Amino acid sequence: MVVRVDLMISLDGFATTTDQTPETPFGEDWPRLVGAYAATRTFRERVLKDTTGAGTTGLDDEYAKEYFENVGAEIMGAGMFGLHNFPDDPNWRGWWGDEPPFGCPVFVLTHRPRPSIEMADGTTFHFLNTTADDALQQAVRVANGKDVRIGGGPTVVRDYLKAGLVDRLHVAITPILLGRGIRLWDDLRGLEAGCTVKAETSPSGTIHLTFQR
Repeated sequence: MVVRVDLMISLDGFATTTDQTPETPFGEDWPRLVGAYAATRTFRERVLKDTTGAGTTGLDDEYAKEYFENVGAEIMGAGMFGLHNFPDDPNWRGWWGDEPPFGCPVFVLTHRPRPSIEMADGTTFHFLNTTADDALQQAVRVANGKDVRIGGGPTVVRDYLKAGLVDRLHVAITPILLGRGIRLWDDLRGLEAGCTVKAETSPSGTIHLTFQR
């Protein structure tokens, strides 16, 4: 069992944008930030349900495959589920439609818990007002020996990294500059200590940087 993170960030370290609107809830720059990942065959199959075989292959697709492999539970923040945008809507069921791409229990960290939501393909969202460590222990118990993925956003990921609870961190660095948002690397000086670090660059220009503890 491995506690792992897979996250996309810009060259200047931002994993979010700050120009969100109701029409573009992730911001105008989001398609550029995730473009190489969203173009892969694996993303098209797993998220868009496109079984035509369309999409890129190669290194970006290999990392996309790894993203979905052997995950028994996921942890995310309230913002990634969308609770910041819809805090008082009891019918809000997240950004991913009726068939979320997780296929496992998902624990959403929030100060405003709500009843669990059972979705298609094995995804159930559980809403917890608890510590990072306690949420991880709950996720490990239901993962049945598989990996636990800390899905995001960057604030949640940074909390787990600062607490030393992550075994493997993979960041896909997109060659764009955002200039603002939430930076992953703040307060993480010396993160590389005790880790094996690997860097690979794909034809898309994305740098895949992995820290393995």
